Parts: sequence; structure tokens; C-alpha cells
Amino acid sequence: MSGAAAEVPAHGSGDVSVGPLTGVRILDLTAVVMGPYATQVLADLGADVIKVEARSGDNMRAVGPMRNPGMGHLFLHLNRNKRSIVLDLKQPAGRDACLALARDCDAVLYNIRPQAMARLGLDYAAFAAVNPRIVYAGAYGFGEAGPYAGRPAYDDLIQGQTGIADLSRRQSGDVPRYAPLTLADRTVGLHMAVALVASVFNARATGQGQRIEIPMFEGMAHLVLGDHLAGATFDPPLGDTGYARVLAPHRKPYATQDGHICLLIYNDKHWRNFFAAIGQPEKADELPFSSHTARAADIAAVYSYVADVVATRTTEAWLALFEAADIPASRLYSVEDLIADPHIEATQFVRTVEHPSEGRLRTPAPLGTFDRTPTSLRRPAPRLGEHSAEVLREAGYDEAAIAAMRASGATAD
Repeated sequence: MSGAAAEVPAHGSGDVSVGPLTGVRILDLTAVVMGPYATQVLADLGADVIKVEARSGDNMRAVGPMRNPGMGHLFLHLNRNKRSIVLDLKQPAGRDACLALARDCDAVLYNIRPQAMARLGLDYAAFAAVNPRIVYAGAYGFGEAGPYAGRPAYDDLIQGQTGIADLSRRQSGDVPRYAPLTLADRTVGLHMAVALVASVFNARATGQGQRIEIPMFEGMAHLVLGDHLAGATFDPPLGDTGYARVLAPHRKPYATQDGHICLLIYNDKHWRNFFAAIGQPEKADELPFSSHTARAADIAAVYSYVADVVATRTTEAWLALFEAADIPASRLYSVEDLIADPHIEATQFVRTVEHPSEGRLRTPAPLGTFDRTPTSLRRPAPRLGEHSAEVLREAGYDEAAIAAMRASGATAD
């Protein structure tokens, strides 16, 4: 892993944002993964994100490994480029401060149940009363129009309920398994980031905000059904559900004589080149290899054939052959291999930064390049309540008012 991360100076002072969302301010009332991931994407793009936390802090602060309490690795990778303020929203002073902050925000994002927001006096009407152009964005489990509204939702449950775990069983012939990623949180978090930017764009054009929701269940159903409606796309159905290619049992890294290789022989040219390279050019004209339609109709047999062939040579031999034949192939990576990848190193995608309390850290760079409005790692993930006084001053609170809030427990540094 050493040498793979690009060395960059300590995080910037945080005073200047030059990303494409410079000038956009977001009030982030979310915790755990989905909401914080959405707002970090926006913060990386230049938005000023004010993270509102309870006195106990975001749960992800407690998930190790960590060097210091409250600064777990997942929190560090979900909350950079943000400012943290502690507000007890159950206290009137905390609620009032939240609404005061919203006056200068383009959007507020929350991920507790709408009913709980209403009980706190923080429903859409309350925010719209202080800022008619605010976008009020709910990132929670299930859409409010359905019978599951208000149910708790976590990544594992959503993966199970949208068929992802069962698709793993169908593909492997083993047991249902969750994807080893917070797949639902991060996928729907990206949906939320896009929806929020679109709504802010509309609000700036029209002067009027709106209430939006991007629920996890529907968000992942959108992803799954796009691939796997298959025959059920048609009414009446023209066959079973499931995208046959991605469910084929041999759609996995192929075993070689000494390891594994990732390979996709996809179009007609690839197949002709493959059979020529292994000395069997005539097979390119035989079923089921002769056309894309024929291969798709018998994809399990196609992949099984490739698995048998690939097992006859070493990984290095296959990589050389596929490169010469212009067939897409790559090594099978571990996470450690990914960190050390020469392309990752050349593009400086993994940065080494100095955190003021956590020391040297590796972190992925903001995604994408913008030649006029470049993104930056301008702020480290904040300590709990690190910016409470700073943000309250911006909202018009004087020192006496801030001290009174500290004394009551409505805020904390």
C-alpha cells in the first residue's frame, strides 16, 4: 500500500470553495450513510454543508477503526468538506436555531421519519415559513404514499426486500447474500444528490422551493427492475424475470491455472478474436457463439465453455493473449491491490492528507475533473460540534446567546 497515495498538503483552511456548487448552502440533518454520502458528494462539488448533529453525534463516529473516539473511518469518508454544529432539536432553542440557519440555505436534507420531523416542529411548513425557496428533502426508507411509510429501513433490509440478496442466490446457486457494500445507501444517496441539485436549480429559477423525497426502497427497486424485469417487462409476460447474462452461474472471475482473471468477451469481434487466439477460428460461426442474440439465448453454456478454456492457462498467459487480441480483461484485485493500482496512483485518486486531530489519512479524491471550477479537499471531516459557534454567529447569534445555548445544552462545541 505504501507509495500508492498521492501526497497533498494538509486540508485547506475551508475559507474558499471553488467547486461548481460554490454558493449553494445545505443544512444536513442526516446521519449514518445515505444522507451523509449524498451531502458529501455535494460538499465535494463546492456546496457549503452544515452538518447538524445531536450531542451524541452521528452513529458512524463510533464505528472503528479509529485513532480517537468519535472519529471512525466511515465517518471520515462520509463527512469531509462539511461543518459540524451540535443542536438539540428537542429543545425550543435548538429548533429555533435550526430554522434560523435555514433562512440562508438552499436545501435541508433529513433522514428521520417525516412524522418525527413534524413532532419536532421541523416539517416543510416550518422551513417554508422562514425560507419559501428552500428545498425540503427527505431521505428515508419508504415513500409516504405507500403502506410501508414510516417503517425503519437499513441497507441490509432494503437489499433483501428489493431482491438483491435473492439474485445473488439465483446467480450462485448458494444462499442469499447481501452485496458486501452499503449498496442501497450509496446508490440512493447519489439519487438524492441529483434530485437535490435539480430542485435547487428549479428553486433559483422560480423563487419557490418544494418538498421532495427519495426513498431507499423505491430507489433500489428502480435499480433492480431496470435490469431484471426481463420477460415481465411485457404484458402478458414473455418469459421469466432476471437478466440472464448477469445471472449466469459462470459470470464471475474465471479460474486460471494459478489464480483468477476478469474477462468479458462481449461483441462479435471479441468472439472472433478469442477463437482465433486459441486456434479454433471455426467456432466463431457455430452456435451458440455466432451472434449476440444466439449467445444471449444460451448464455449459461457460453460462460461455462469459457470457464473450461480459461482454466487451461496461467493468468499471465491469458492477460498477454487478451491484450494482443484486444479483448477486455483484467486482473482480479483485492482492496489492497486497488489502493496500489498504477492508474489510481497516476490520477492521484487516493490522497494522503493531514487531519488536524487524526493525523495522516488516506481518502479518495472528489470524483471528476472541472477545468474552471475545480473541486478540493478543503475541509477535513469535522470533530463533533467543531463549528457550532461559527455557524451560529453566521445566523446572527451573539456571544451571549451562544453562551446561553451552551448552558442549556441546546448546543455544544
